[in-house]
Amino acid sequence: MKELFDLKIQINGHHTFFLNKRIICCYSGKLRKMAKHGKGRTHGKGSIIRIIDFPGGGEAFELASRFCYNHGRILMSPSNICLLHSAAFFLEMTEEIALCNLFTQAEAFLDGIFDWTWDEILLSLRSCEPFFDAVNSSGLLQKLIACLLAKISANSDIPLSASPPLQLSPSCSSSTDNSSFRCLSIKTPEIMKRREWWFEDLTILAPGIIEKMMKELGSYGSDNKNLIITRFLLHYLRSAKPRNHNGGYGGIADTAIHGVAITGRNLFSCRGLLWVLRMVSRLGIEKESREKLEWLIGSMLDAATLDDLLVSGREQGGAYDVNLVMRLVRVFVSEEDGEISLQRMKKVGKLVDKYLREISPDHSLKISKFLAMAESLPDSARDCYDGVYRALDIYLESHPNLPFEERTRLCRCLNYEKLTLEACKDLAKNPRIPPGVAVQALFSQQSKIQIRTSAADAAEPESSSSYMSSWGAASNHHSPEGSSSFNLQKMQTRMIELEKVCKEMRGQMSKMARERYVSSPTYYYGSRGLPKLC
Repeated sequence: MKELFDLKIQINGHHTFFLNKRIICCYSGKLRKMAKHGKGRTHGKGSIIRIIDFPGGGEAFELASRFCYNHGRILMSPSNICLLHSAAFFLEMTEEIALCNLFTQAEAFLDGIFDWTWDEILLSLRSCEPFFDAVNSSGLLQKLIACLLAKISANSDIPLSASPPLQLSPSCSSSTDNSSFRCLSIKTPEIMKRREWWFEDLTILAPGIIEKMMKELGSYGSDNKNLIITRFLLHYLRSAKPRNHNGGYGGIADTAIHGVAITGRNLFSCRGLLWVLRMVSRLGIEKESREKLEWLIGSMLDAATLDDLLVSGREQGGAYDVNLVMRLVRVFVSEEDGEISLQRMKKVGKLVDKYLREISPDHSLKISKFLAMAESLPDSARDCYDGVYRALDIYLESHPNLPFEERTRLCRCLNYEKLTLEACKDLAKNPRIPPGVAVQALFSQQSKIQIRTSAADAAEPESSSSYMSSWGAASNHHSPEGSSSFNLQKMQTRMIELEKVCKEMRGQMSKMARERYVSSPTYYYGSRGLPKLC
């Protein structure tokens, strides 16, 4: 009696099927050729055929086998059509081999695809994710996506195939709402709800399918000029879960960033852009895309807050991504170089000082990075350097083992003339500050006081003369000139205060010269010691 099972087929190294060669080869041109030309190795009572790249794996091959054993009939549905179509395409189950073969029936079933429900389309698209390349090469994926886009366009205000003009909300660009994603909305919530009804449903699809969808729309990569597509991609990237280590989201992220770059500051707040940057940074975006996004953020840096800049720097080996903030500051300074807005520059100066104080306790923060951050802005960005001094003091306290030379090097970021008197006094008493630096700061402060005192002395003769000439009249009448007496008294009081401060400074400097500077007498001033102080 003839053997019932005379063919052994191994699929992708995981599934084995024992079949009748005559039945299976009656419908499959590929298996017929493999068996005929010796591709099936003879073993015992039958032949063995090994297929290592079968689309859909054992499940798809089992469905194709059932079709063959059921005399060319099988129940088709949106849930299994991708498996059946791909198996038929791979096994060459066409009309040339048998009438009304599996591929023909699958194509006929797909003719009614535009009558499918929304859920059936999504179910079918999701089922083809494991064998994406096969459904893409067979043309099936294109059919499914065309049906999906038709459903979206038929139930939306604006068809996706068109690139709608950017009708921006005036309030969005200046929004300070805490919800970063809300700043992406335009017009009214009712309109956006109708436009976005499909956003959440598509987050279940694999990145490859979304990329194919963008390409079909002509909105992939730098070709993306569609605002609705950009908003969808940002929602997708925020909501979708990575399916493997790489995720495959790089192309989608680049496409989203190109769309963001077109709208720029007209639609996105600085906080919204920073949110986008944090989200896409983990997805392996291209360098060009990152630079575009950082340029946009840097040009709006004066609208950022401290919380916005506190981006994790664990991948760089630190608590915060200091390199990113320095790049943003460089962009801002270069953009403002041609037409500098002093008010905007000073706002960024205050922001950088706050950021310095926040990152200073980080034990992994190198001196070079602290200095680069502190010196990233021009001197005009700060009216006062007290903030830089506080950050420097925190850094020294958090890094107690820094050698003398490194502590001195750190202090170069201070402008002593822009320190307040209180900060300068604290610096002079601070044991973490090198003695030479403290003396230099005090000397600068004293010079500043002397300049003020000299200016007051120059103004005194004229004021005294005016005061004496009008004394008699002022004693009898309340004339406008009588107010000079009061002004002179205020000036004299201020001079006394300045002299008192000057004496105090001289005392502190002399004390430091005796007690602290002895340890390094040649530093800053040479072998002859300190200059003569006033």
